Amino acid sequence: MIKNIKWLLLVSLTFVACNNDEVVVDPNSSDGLVLSAGTANFSKYVALGDSFAAGYSDGALFKKGQEGAYPNVMAQQFALVGGGAFTTPFMADNIGGFLFMGNVAASPRLYFNGTGPVTVSGKPTTEITTHLTGSFNNMGLPGAKSFHLVTPGYGTLNPYFGRFASSATATVLADATNQEATFFSLWIGGNDVLTYATSGGIGVNRTGNTNPATYGTNDITDPNVFAGAFTTLVTGLTAKGAKGVVANLPYINTLPYFTTVPTSPLSPTALGGAAGVAQINGLYTLLRTALGSADAGRIGLLSATAANPLLIKDESLVDKAPQMIPVLKGYFAQQGDPNAETNAAVFASIFGQARQATVGDYVLLTTSSVIGSTVPGAPSTINKFGITYPLQDGHVLTADETMQVKTATDAYNLTIKAAADSKGLAFVDTKAIMDKLVNGGITSNGFTVTNVFVTGGGFSLDGVHPSPRGYALIANKFIEAINMTYGSNLKGVDLGDYRILFPSSL
Repeated sequence: MIKNIKWLLLVSLTFVACNNDEVVVDPNSSDGLVLSAGTANFSKYVALGDSFAAGYSDGALFKKGQEGAYPNVMAQQFALVGGGAFTTPFMADNIGGFLFMGNVAASPRLYFNGTGPVTVSGKPTTEITTHLTGSFNNMGLPGAKSFHLVTPGYGTLNPYFGRFASSATATVLADATNQEATFFSLWIGGNDVLTYATSGGIGVNRTGNTNPATYGTNDITDPNVFAGAFTTLVTGLTAKGAKGVVANLPYINTLPYFTTVPTSPLSPTALGGAAGVAQINGLYTLLRTALGSADAGRIGLLSATAANPLLIKDESLVDKAPQMIPVLKGYFAQQGDPNAETNAAVFASIFGQARQATVGDYVLLTTSSVIGSTVPGAPSTINKFGITYPLQDGHVLTADETMQVKTATDAYNLTIKAAADSKGLAFVDTKAIMDKLVNGGITSNGFTVTNVFVTGGGFSLDGVHPSPRGYALIANKFIEAINMTYGSNLKGVDLGDYRILFPSSL
């Protein structure tokens, strides 16, 4: 009998042991084990960055968007393993935009009305000059560039920082380090090239100019200026032993703002059918002749059966206006035009740097409403934007301008990775993540997120900033990098809990 009892006890213990091996200790962790911060300390988390860190979405900053910003999502995860309170300088409403001395100074957010993006109704209630008391963990600032975060008095230039800066002369870095954070996130540098790109390259490439005081709003930041600022930021944030996570930069031309409008959107029907195409080709033939055989390839004849490319101005081209004038003058004179000389000069000035858009050019999202519209003041025979009148510099990011952006971005990314490696920081490769969004998307929690405008789920209606689900995806990618570096096992959030787009009313 005793022998049987011993046998039953042994079987029972063996059964329990086997079951214990299969027990999931914590379903909220990434590996099924007890949740742990690893070697990280999330008790005081501070986030630095630009509009992405702030939660900017649909062309505006508003409360719901801020609540879903990737640092806020991360802070909620950190709270599961000892993370402390995470405060945000919230806007006053969900309309978006703000007032300056009672007047609307930044427009409300966009929403999708079933046809396209439109502005929500209502007037902003956030008075941007009202100063908020206390310090804030989320220090994401729309419009901020790398060197802005170490610029004294930046609050006088950026009202988003001005409303909570500790003083009129404060730097973002100092206000962050004064909080003595134990953990930080830093994702900055997008605006150092983005403002140039979204302006269609109207700014200046400042490579070689290391004096930011001379920079214009849309200029590309010199890589050495970026390196100096980023190194200063990381050095300051880690000075007292804080751990953190940094992220590199994707190529901004992969954002929906640049990829939604094709370079060849002109169908024969939109051009007036075969007759309309023939009429336009009459103009193009004249321009090709005026350009001469060596440059005639800038403008090809249109097809009456297939989609056709847009006509654009490319300032990187040699201006052929001087050589075009004599040919155009002769043509107009043959037509009996009494103003042949004047009209020849006008045409040459318009088409001297014209060419058709090709692969490598990026038509801005905002240009979609301009294509085919009437050009104010242009002769009636050549007054259709993108068709008989070139889209201008601010409408298109040309291949040459795109290469300047990519070159600067590559240099910034080398700096970011080197800083991460030197300090042992977690590193997020957002360039690789964006490449995946462009090439098939990223699938998680049963949802596939892409960069497709409106329907892809990753981006908001401004074509630049993430959607709620896009921000959740970013937070998860940051958490993955943190887990890998510090041995934590945070699970991240379920993308299904985050909507694709905000509705008209919140």
